[in-house]
Amino acid sequence: MTQHRFRLRVHEALPSTSDLVAQLAAAGEPDGLAVLARRQTAGRGTQGRAWESRAGNLHLSVLLRPNEPLRHAPQWGLLAAVALADAVAATIPDASAIALKWPNDLMIHGAKSAGILAEASADDHGGIAWLCLGIGVNLDHAPQVEGRATACLADTGIAAPTPEAFAETLLAALEARRSQRITEGFAAIRAAWLDRGPALASHLALSSGIAGRFAGLADDGRLLLATGGRVHALASGELT
Repeated sequence: MTQHRFRLRVHEALPSTSDLVAQLAAAGEPDGLAVLARRQTAGRGTQGRAWESRAGNLHLSVLLRPNEPLRHAPQWGLLAAVALADAVAATIPDASAIALKWPNDLMIHGAKSAGILAEASADDHGGIAWLCLGIGVNLDHAPQVEGRATACLADTGIAAPTPEAFAETLLAALEARRSQRITEGFAAIRAAWLDRGPALASHLALSSGIAGRFAGLADDGRLLLATGGRVHALASGELT
């Protein structure tokens, strides 16, 4: 696995790793910080949901400062999802069990096992001042979520890796995918995401009520849904 250049800081407990990264970013912390908490007391998921953050699972946030327009920020969430799939594939016995759910969830045998919360701050010129990738992975415990199947890596028959060990694997995967994006462009990341994404023409529905057939990802990472004789490009939303 590629080595990484992230500076990993480990805390016994924090309210939220992403909140700490945001505070440090605003204070001028440079690119490459990674903050891991063995427990979180106020973890956050997408759509403002609480994220159960008990010891034994991964709670990690990474600070990046890509010199890019703010509109590219969602691409980094997709890159993080691809890197996360790489790390999980290197850990569990059957990599074919892994699937990616747009925009930033990882599934094992169809059950949610990890999620990514990408948050960005703009500079005065419409660029990315900083980007925080908050990554939660069910390593040895899958919290119960009403109306949703969940799974953890230990469900695949392995001894769950420690959060610190898995963080090292994940940070190396992030480093590799970041380097690939620099040398090959986002198209390579998009292709890697599609390799683990839904089958083309499968039916997808968003909580907003939009539904249609999956038509891939746009060049910038937006979800393409074919419905009513048109293909819609969606920048955000939650698949149900």
